[in-house]
Amino acid sequence: MIGYVTIGALDVEKSLPFWDAVFAPLGYERGFFSNGWAGYGPKGEAQNTYICPPFDGQPARGGNGIMVGFLAPSVEAVKAAHAAGLAAGGTDEGGPGPRPEDSKDFYGAYLRDETGNKICLFARGPF
Repeated sequence: MIGYVTIGALDVEKSLPFWDAVFAPLGYERGFFSNGWAGYGPKGEAQNTYICPPFDGQPARGGNGIMVGFLAPSVEAVKAAHAAGLAAGGTDEGGPGPRPEDSKDFYGAYLRDETGNKICLFARGPF
């Protein structure tokens, strides 16, 4: 079981509009921004996702083959989070839709933030 996730950012403060926009439709909110770190979690609950500079002091970079999937409460939330992420400067890595095309139980969308981190926003069916 995963306890928390950290996602490196080139400029954490500059990245906050993207993460705020993507997480809002998923029911997540920013719990804090302090000392270069931002923490997000489900509304009213503890944070479990952190946006931060890398500990080694080197520039953040997207990991090749690494992706974090964020569970959305609905297909509509996947669509809203994807659109919000694009509007906040993210890049499209695969628009909303079932995966594979005939899936009745997985609906996803894919984005990258300005650092190059790839994320999936997904809902589980049946649809």
